[in-house]
Amino acid sequence: MLVEVRRGPVVESRHRGHIVQVSADGRIEQGIGDPDVDVTLRSAVKPFALAALIESGAADDLRLSQPELAVMAASHTGEDMHVRTLQAVFRRAGLSQSLLACGAEGMPLDAATAARLARDGEAPGPIRHMCSGFHAASILLSRFAGWSLEDYDRPEHPSQERARDAVARAFGVATSSLRMAVDDCGLQTYIFPLADVARAFLFLADPQGTSDPARLPLAPALTRVRDAMLAAPEMVGGSGEVLDTRLMRARSGRIVAKGGAEGLRGIGLLAGARGEGSQPAGVAVRIEDGDGFARATRAVTVEAMVQLGVLGDRELRSLAAHHRPIARSPRGVPIAETVPGFVLAPISELFRAGSAA
Repeated sequence: MLVEVRRGPVVESRHRGHIVQVSADGRIEQGIGDPDVDVTLRSAVKPFALAALIESGAADDLRLSQPELAVMAASHTGEDMHVRTLQAVFRRAGLSQSLLACGAEGMPLDAATAARLARDGEAPGPIRHMCSGFHAASILLSRFAGWSLEDYDRPEHPSQERARDAVARAFGVATSSLRMAVDDCGLQTYIFPLADVARAFLFLADPQGTSDPARLPLAPALTRVRDAMLAAPEMVGGSGEVLDTRLMRARSGRIVAKGGAEGLRGIGLLAGARGEGSQPAGVAVRIEDGDGFARATRAVTVEAMVQLGVLGDRELRSLAAHHRPIARSPRGVPIAETVPGFVLAPISELFRAGSAA
């Protein structure tokens, strides 16, 4: 049990979940719950799949900037800055944004942008979809390689085969052993134990630090993805209260974060994130019930960063709205609060508790 939602004198809801933190050599150090629980990556796959575009040479061919790469690793909020960035790339590539097959249902995520579009009578197009940058990466890769464009989203398409290969190498497994599912945007995502998600985000935080010969060739491309996300965190999320963006801003150059649907988040801690001289680490969080309001994942992520020594008082103040999310009445009065209530345990205690159960 990681989180309680308190309304008045009662605990109205509880969220169960799992957290795992791995050290610089990939060993599990701390956690709570089951580090081996299987999860779908959902949008947390994006930074790793994006490496395929960079390895192909397409990113250099199009002179993609860091904000342009960052929005391709993003679940963005569909603001004008995201749209303009992607439109510029499409124009430079001589491609139409009408190729995007991600749909537009429920978009944009940014409430102010959605209200403005509705007021102006403008229907949001697929480029406002939070996954449009990710889809654009497959389109650009296909254009560069001379592959067909209209079916880029099909699992058997060469662009998706390249993405699968990049993901497999990032996770240190054979492509043939990947377990796959389909995300809501239509592109493939993958299934891994939560501890492996933490190890992949360790790799994202410190690509050159890997000792795995299968992973090492991917390091230059993944370093470029990481640096783009760190340089333009507003492209990874948005200008408002998006936790991935806010975390990366709170500890600039020290945290790289990417959430996925159904209560998942991966966090890469760069060297120095936990204090001077600290080594890189990886963290993964999963809320069992999917966390439809995104309150538990936010509270748990911030609390875990506090317990790991990543966030101090100053950073915590800037993330207060995420640490203990508050529901308010139409008049703005606080009426409910989401409260994290867990203690990360050393791995020896984690497995001893599991054996006792």
